[in-house]
Amino acid sequence: MGVALGLRGGYLIFKGTFCILEPVTTQRLPQTTAHVRITYHSWQQGKLEGEVNANEFVWEFQWKFRGGQLTVEPSLGRALIQEPLGRFLERFDYQLEPGGDYSFTIRAEL
Repeated sequence: MGVALGLRGGYLIFKGTFCILEPVTTQRLPQTTAHVRITYHSWQQGKLEGEVNANEFVWEFQWKFRGGQLTVEPSLGRALIQEPLGRFLERFDYQLEPGGDYSFTIRAEL
């Protein structure tokens, strides 16, 4: 998987991968890995842009981190990714670099 860089906010951080640590429950939720690629980052403009894919879905996003505004396109499947992607970006936006590939796990019952 890679070299562990540390633990922050309930996430175990590996180089290039962020894993959610959750308490063990008796019922496991289905999980999917979302892959994120950062294509643009500007501290001056206060925004981050990139693409994310999970299963057969692919979206482009724009994260305005100063205002906490996340835009995800296209709308098909947006409800599946917007909230977990927003949480991921809120926690790690300052660590993400253009050209970087990252992933996180989504656990949800649809």
